[in-house]
Amino acid sequence: MKYIVGVADMKVANVAGDVIVTHALGSCLGVMVYDPVAVVGGMLHVMMPQASLNPEKARSNPYMFVDSGVPAFFQELYAAGAHKQRCIVVVAGGSNVNGGDNDRFAIGKRNYLMLRKLFWKNGILIKAEDVGGTAPRTVYLEIGTGRTWLSTAGQERELQ
Repeated sequence: MKYIVGVADMKVANVAGDVIVTHALGSCLGVMVYDPVAVVGGMLHVMMPQASLNPEKARSNPYMFVDSGVPAFFQELYAAGAHKQRCIVVVAGGSNVNGGDNDRFAIGKRNYLMLRKLFWKNGILIKAEDVGGTAPRTVYLEIGTGRTWLSTAGQERELQ
């Protein structure tokens, strides 16, 4: 089965052969997590760094924000059988979609910084990442193998 993750959304799967994908990561971040022993994986597509920017939206959809979405996402993974010590984490996105030096709000950079702070506080390591730049990315996670790859500017490559 193929699961599509929208903006401010997440999916968790536990059937080998399933693929989770999110399209057009710009300043948003895609967080892919896979537990090879439990054969559980998931993908989160967050768009803003802090829930304090809009607490009402954060209550209705915590996956919109890094600081509320990441903990909620990991809770879903744990509920599906994943264990923190075995989780392989891959991150993509956080680009400057405007290009050039005119990135007034630096949403991509701020998203990534918030994610790194959150991971550091919780002892979570990132195995691979493809962040920054100006190109949007489409990211895939295959359940059963943990294979993670991305497509950007017509090029496809593994994230490992």
